[in-house]
Amino acid sequence: MGGVGRELSAQAFERVTGVVMRQQAKIDGITEAVIFRETARLHGLTTDRDDFERFAAALAEAHLLRRGEVRQRGHALAGAAAALQAVADMGGVMQTVVTGNVREVARFKLHTFGLDRAIAWEAGAFGEDDDARAELVRIAVKRAAALYGGPLEPHEAVVVGDTPADVEAAMQNGVPVIAVATGRSGVEELREAGASCVLPDLRDTTRFLAALHDPAHCP
Repeated sequence: MGGVGRELSAQAFERVTGVVMRQQAKIDGITEAVIFRETARLHGLTTDRDDFERFAAALAEAHLLRRGEVRQRGHALAGAAAALQAVADMGGVMQTVVTGNVREVARFKLHTFGLDRAIAWEAGAFGEDDDARAELVRIAVKRAAALYGGPLEPHEAVVVGDTPADVEAAMQNGVPVIAVATGRSGVEELREAGASCVLPDLRDTTRFLAALHDPAHCP
């Protein structure tokens, strides 16, 4: 989001801890709870669950207060909206979000950039649900099955992610994965993490849908 994400985290961090955030822990593929805890540790602070929940609330509020700036400085990835709509048009497919972001921030981001129209939020898993990325995938599969009203095997789901942590989390749960090199990780790094299907981006909707139908044999 054009660097505004770090600014919002710093704002929420200072509000909750009373300390100016001079540096931030690694964020790629890491859940918000871990980022907050490790960032606090970098500043000589020890935090607990209550601190994190206050941080999560402050972070969500900070996003809302700067909605216009977020919209101006950020953007949806090219092809993302078309890919989501194409999957929605397939019918019989549930789309949800598995992210290290806290739920309200995830909802804010997708709504701000018009990507939330076909999301089954009740089936998602978020940064407040667990520290481990792999556990978030497991939680989402379980919630999706409950929402669907029947059994859902891991191989019947597909994770689409852009970090090695996304790839590893999917593989640990036996869920097929499509890696998309639109983040800080390139194609080779995602392949090295174990992804057999890696797309450079989401611009080619036809190619994305083909990968979704058969992630093991990526076009």
